[in-house]
Formats: sequence, structure tokens, C-alpha cells
Amino acid sequence: MSERFDADPNTLRLPSGRMFGAEPQKLHRQIARFGISTVGMPPLLVTRGQFGELLIIDGVTRATRVAKLLPGRQVPVEVLDEIPNWDLSIFPTVGERLP
Repeated sequence: MSERFDADPNTLRLPSGRMFGAEPQKLHRQIARFGISTVGMPPLLVTRGQFGELLIIDGVTRATRVAKLLPGRQVPVEVLDEIPNWDLSIFPTVGERLP
């Protein structure tokens, strides 16, 4: 069973395919469409690794939008998988890659 809770998007780790953060055009479209609203936003899908760190599986653009426009606001996340011995510190965080 998956676990759901709220997390600071700045601390979430970016997956290897998105090491440089959200795609600029996609982020721009999402900001234009949703602005600062998080109403109805689906949870970000994540994997929990070593020390409880979270790696985004789906939702890099949503996490970036909230981190950029709503500093301090948390986002809903759903943990799909746990790999307790996986060191996620090699992946940058959303906060480190904010445009």
C-alpha cells in the first residue's frame, strides 16, 4: 500500500532524466494555466530512498512550479516504492535547480 503525505518540494530529488529540473516550456505552460493554484493538484509520485529522502518519479514540473511561486508551501506526495539502501544524495533537489 502506498503512503501519502505533504512534503516541501524544494527538498525533493530530481530523477536522472530531469537532472537539470523542469523543462522550461512545460513549466511556462503550467504557470500560465494554473498560476499559484494547487487546488486539485494530483500527488507527486516518489520513491523513498536512504535516510527518508524522496526522488520524484512523476511531477517534476508541478514541484518546480510550487517551489518557485509558493516558497514554503508543501505539495502532496505518494510514495510508490521504498529502497532503503539507495543513496539519493547524488541527485540534485528541486530547490537547487530552480530557474
